[in-house]
Amino acid sequence: MSFVVAADSYDRFMGRYSSLLAPIFADFAGVAGDQTAIEVGCGPGALTGVLVDRLGAETVTAVDPSPPFVAAARERFPEVTVREAAAESLPFDDDVFDLSLAQLVVHHMSDPVAGIGEMGRVTRPNGTVAACVWDLGAGRDPLSPFWRAVKHHDPTAVGESGFAGTREGHLVEIFEDAGLDQVEGEGLVFEVEHSSFEEWWEPFKLGVGPAGAYAAGLSPEDQARLEALCREELPPAPFTLSLRAWAARGVPPTGESRLRQTM
Repeated sequence: MSFVVAADSYDRFMGRYSSLLAPIFADFAGVAGDQTAIEVGCGPGALTGVLVDRLGAETVTAVDPSPPFVAAARERFPEVTVREAAAESLPFDDDVFDLSLAQLVVHHMSDPVAGIGEMGRVTRPNGTVAACVWDLGAGRDPLSPFWRAVKHHDPTAVGESGFAGTREGHLVEIFEDAGLDQVEGEGLVFEVEHSSFEEWWEPFKLGVGPAGAYAAGLSPEDQARLEALCREELPPAPFTLSLRAWAARGVPPTGESRLRQTM
């Protein structure tokens, strides 16, 4: 999925969460020291900034299929190489990077196994491939209160809890299906406080992602009804959301196992 929305809209919708998740995910992936890294699905650059801080801009490459996000990332990080590309077809040679990372991207890939496989292909032997996705399966994420309210409003609506990698263990399965070795999984947990209901709700009206597209497509009357249902799903403000992202990391195959993958 390509997000054809303004970068500022994405920042308001998801950036407030992804910016807090990014350093936790970078720790999980082992981002430190003298490494080169590619970020797949960089968006406007929440994780990119952490990579630049830890590794230096000249060692960081970022790709995203969304032209507005590519433009925003280039403007925010002019010394980073940013290219327009999808995860399933990365425009790089084999064995180029020490790290390949994807934050909150796998569930939007058209073919997650192929996307993770491509990340493994461009990563050097003994390098690290890592990704994380919201725990939409158990509802430990910023979007589930919205989708629970949607189900009351429209029982036929399909949310995001069935997306790839969003249930416990599934991201690890995707990594293994992509042929990565030494795969490990972990839940990355943190909290976000909202000072008001409006702070949480208003960004849904910007049309970002499946949830935003659903909210923005409603009539004013239905949108107001959904807003009221969302209020019932959340505690009185100020409230704190306890969030979890499922994370997985693995090592590209080497030797004969890697040769078999490319045949």
